[in-house]
Amino acid sequence: MINKLWYLSQIKLFDKVDAEDMQVIDKGTHHARIRKHTIIQSPEIAGSGLYFVKEGALRLYIINEEGRQFTVGILGKGSTFGEVESFSLGTHGVYIETLEDTLLCSISSEQFEAFIADRPEIMKRVMRILSDNLNQKNSMLEKMALGTVKEKLLFLLMHLAEEFGIPEDGYARIDLPLTHQELSNMIGVTCESVTAAIHELGKENTIRSSRKSVSVRM
Repeated sequence: MINKLWYLSQIKLFDKVDAEDMQVIDKGTHHARIRKHTIIQSPEIAGSGLYFVKEGALRLYIINEEGRQFTVGILGKGSTFGEVESFSLGTHGVYIETLEDTLLCSISSEQFEAFIADRPEIMKRVMRILSDNLNQKNSMLEKMALGTVKEKLLFLLMHLAEEFGIPEDGYARIDLPLTHQELSNMIGVTCESVTAAIHELGKENTIRSSRKSVSVRM
């Protein structure tokens, strides 16, 4: 049986929220386990409400006119995304895909609006999350549009290491199984280009890689 209150307490948005308020928010939430590589949102189909990542990871991306994918955000455990009546957390108009098996919690727009109506401290956190999401999206778009393959890949890997890294011998091992093909899809280049960039970064000791594991020098 899922302990919803424990999972909710791990969400950044609800950090330092008292037990009574946590009971209120818990009553309105729903949980769902979603398999790896499931697209849970597209630009044409986007649900309302807020979603909280309890376990797993999500990728936000766009597709250009040539059909290439460009990652604009990575969300890990404790992250929040979605749309409610009074604000959007910067995830409108993008695809959202699970990078691994993921546990999501959701609350309807109406329930969340009612919850924050007399809790201004929660709204302040929402605005910080919105700012962080937009900054991440803008940085990703700029790097993916202007960078070389090597620069794009290193930027992505550093971001993944920051979000999912486990320290090991001076490196941060990205705790996600990533193939060269998956990395190439994330930055909109060929798999061969990613393989060449990984080899070059490896020779520089900037990263260490194996078949499905990548570590970034800290």
